[in-house]
Amino acid sequence: MSARRGWGLALPGVAALLCGFTPPPQWLPITARWCLAPDRCIAMEVADTPEKQSKGLQLRPALAPLRGMWFPYNPPSLARFWMHRTPEPLDMLFVQGGRVVAIEAHTKPCLHLPCRSYGPDQEVDGVLELAAGQAAAQGIQVGTAVRLEAIKAAAPSTPTPD
Repeated sequence: MSARRGWGLALPGVAALLCGFTPPPQWLPITARWCLAPDRCIAMEVADTPEKQSKGLQLRPALAPLRGMWFPYNPPSLARFWMHRTPEPLDMLFVQGGRVVAIEAHTKPCLHLPCRSYGPDQEVDGVLELAAGQAAAQGIQVGTAVRLEAIKAAAPSTPTPD
């Protein structure tokens, strides 16, 4: 494909962004869980591609208790997260080697750039985002063991009508 043809395909997307177009939030299926006790599991959407990770929980309403989004990194990486266009506060749990190594609690929404970034100064193999306050409510702290298990994909976690 020639450069001219490639740019022609990209221009409508660039024009939409420049005109203030806001893409819809992503709703991923629940495909993993982390059981903190036999009767208490966090159901997780898994953002397992760079595109899904870049969208994350942007433009989403508050997460319900025991719901979250998992961002896996293979190989482990320095993970820096921000709250750009994420309207609800979150708890961010940074995980390495099956343990929580850092928690950023009650991260603040950021609707306009520049936005603060969050994350430890060490590589992690994943980040779990929960509704603000859920880490404390579930007794999760630095050092808590994390054992994720894959589950059969459920329908995307779309919002329920009131």
